[in-house]
Amino acid sequence: MLYEELTALATEGGRAVVRAAGTAFWTATQRRVSELVGRGDAGRVRAELVRLDRTAQALTPLPPGDADAERARQEGLWAGRFEALLDRLEGIEQSRAAAELRVLLEFPTDSVGDTAIDTGNATARDAGSAITGIRNTGGSRPGPSKVARTGDAEAAGPGSSAVTGIVNG
Repeated sequence: MLYEELTALATEGGRAVVRAAGTAFWTATQRRVSELVGRGDAGRVRAELVRLDRTAQALTPLPPGDADAERARQEGLWAGRFEALLDRLEGIEQSRAAAELRVLLEFPTDSVGDTAIDTGNATARDAGSAITGIRNTGGSRPGPSKVARTGDAEAAGPGSSAVTGIVNG
């Protein structure tokens, strides 16, 4: 992969980490980033989680005058970590890590609409109903709704219904 492409990808990764800090997506982002950078080494994964905790602490709360500077500093730190990761890997491993980072960039972090992520499974039996995710009786929140990695839904028996994700109405 071209150096410029990897550098741009690492820079966007740094921005994604900072955007996720303090949001409902932070825990999932921490897990994904620590696993990406830790590359299967439990000790490195734990070390990355500590770094991510420090990032979250540095970003919340921020005095108004320091916010932009601290965000830029944290973006640069994480861009550097991603760039170092991509730089030390070669061939297929580098391509895999780059692909994982691209997936992280697609992860919803700035939705203002309804969002359901890693919802698990819904099972309903004997005329029951089950939902895992979000059920809105008054309509959805404004903005685009996003769903990622919802589980399976199973309804067994007459009158049963099961849903994963977002249900409006």
